[in-house]
Amino acid sequence: MEEEKEVMEVEERVVEVEHPLPCLSESDTQGIIKGRALFGYVGIEAVLDQMRRKTMKAGFEFNIMVVGQSGLGKSTLVNTLFKSKVSRKSCTPNYEEQISKTVHLQSVSHIIEEKGVKMKLTVIDTPGFGDQINNENCWEPIVQYVNEQYEKYLKEELNVNRKKRIPDSRVHGCVYFLPATGHWLRPIDVEFMRRLGKIVSIVPVIAKADTLTLEERLEFKQRIRQDLQANGIRVYPQKEYDEDAEDRILNDKIRENIPFAVVGTDKEHQVNGNKVLGRKTKWGIIEVENVAHCEFAHLRDLLIRSHLQDLKDVTHNIHYETYRVKRLNESNANGLALSPLTLENASHTV
Repeated sequence: MEEEKEVMEVEERVVEVEHPLPCLSESDTQGIIKGRALFGYVGIEAVLDQMRRKTMKAGFEFNIMVVGQSGLGKSTLVNTLFKSKVSRKSCTPNYEEQISKTVHLQSVSHIIEEKGVKMKLTVIDTPGFGDQINNENCWEPIVQYVNEQYEKYLKEELNVNRKKRIPDSRVHGCVYFLPATGHWLRPIDVEFMRRLGKIVSIVPVIAKADTLTLEERLEFKQRIRQDLQANGIRVYPQKEYDEDAEDRILNDKIRENIPFAVVGTDKEHQVNGNKVLGRKTKWGIIEVENVAHCEFAHLRDLLIRSHLQDLKDVTHNIHYETYRVKRLNESNANGLALSPLTLENASHTV
């Protein structure tokens, strides 16, 4: 006769710890808490404080790329965003604006500190983009740069004795400046965003939006959204990356405002006894941080206040992961070692 096996069912129970918690004996717990006694406050939520302290000690890294033709106010807007002189122009002594014969990328890094929180900010500028008569393939150096940063990170990850914290030079976000023409997107804008939108998070903005009337601005934004949809261009934040209903509601509001009509300036003016950032005209002062005048505040909230960490997460979990899988598949096909990254390989992702 086969022996019967005794099966013990274990019931999982969630124990909520309240403050203060009295000592409980076995007879009082009714099977929920076992043991002689539980003394005082446990402090599970203190984990958040521990994480915060460690993160503040380590600091943050954020790399932002600005793309657009000369004269659209890229440097001014970046300075306005971070309320510091962080652009290439403001950091280069005796800087003179010159039209580059080819697109070449320049990066400037800074340590910004606010209320004890340190962030290493790197601004990548793209002088020469869209400034030539023939702009064929002018996006290729930018595509290559983005992929080169993924390659650097991948090689660091694959090292046997890798660093405890891998330096992150990957582009977390790209602000693309559209001229305020009031018409449709230019072919160069369509081609750039179509290619780069697959490997980096793109946020399109209408530069110097104060040159458009409110009606022109609204019509131009609608035309751009139509162009983006018609050409299958993916701009941040993408609907498929919404994690829950709360994210979807917030991101839907952002998507309604894309592209952001922005104005940038680093000059302050007196308005009703208060100092405000603004552009002075014959008709009055355009207040940069006033949402009734432009959408700069919405852009700043997206890039810094609400979505900075999400931009980094999307870069790591989506764009970099796609690149990593592709490169490792290539290496498995060719042997154990990673083959050198070429422009041809870099373009496969676009």
